[in-house]
Amino acid sequence: MSRPLLFLDVDGPLNPYAARPERRPEGYTTIRASVRPDSGRLLRVWLNPSHGPALLSLGYDLCWATTWMAEANRWIAPVVGLPELPYVDFGAALFAERPDGVHWKTEAIVRHAAGRPFAWVDDEQGPADSVYVAAHHPGPALLHHVDPRTGLRSEDFSALAKAAAGLVTRL
Repeated sequence: MSRPLLFLDVDGPLNPYAARPERRPEGYTTIRASVRPDSGRLLRVWLNPSHGPALLSLGYDLCWATTWMAEANRWIAPVVGLPELPYVDFGAALFAERPDGVHWKTEAIVRHAAGRPFAWVDDEQGPADSVYVAAHHPGPALLHHVDPRTGLRSEDFSALAKAAAGLVTRL
């Protein structure tokens, strides 16, 4: 029996970028990092070192689903205490608007899941994404929204842990 996948976004869930800019959330550390190494532009990123161990304890196989793609392993994983993770390569779909209102990540995430049960943690999913996943993914799935002002909180970890057990039993 395989574990469900957990697709993890960085900005919003791990980096509460929409929090008040003058006040770093408690328990977070600040790094300056670049999503695109050739851009030279550094972003302020707030990360909580306790998130990695908490995510690893949830019973999922973790996978980045973020614009950071491979760079998440360089900049984010070491700070939050995660090992190098696989990532969804969004390729040409990166930031591509869809006329049906489905988020540009959704199709690639469903393709990457390849029928495996999954949870997707992000701050940008909407109803159209739930409809798309239900229509195109044969396995169970949970789209878990995280407020980008607060990032992942204890309630989110509890909900994800509960969902993991349900996703596995539905295999």
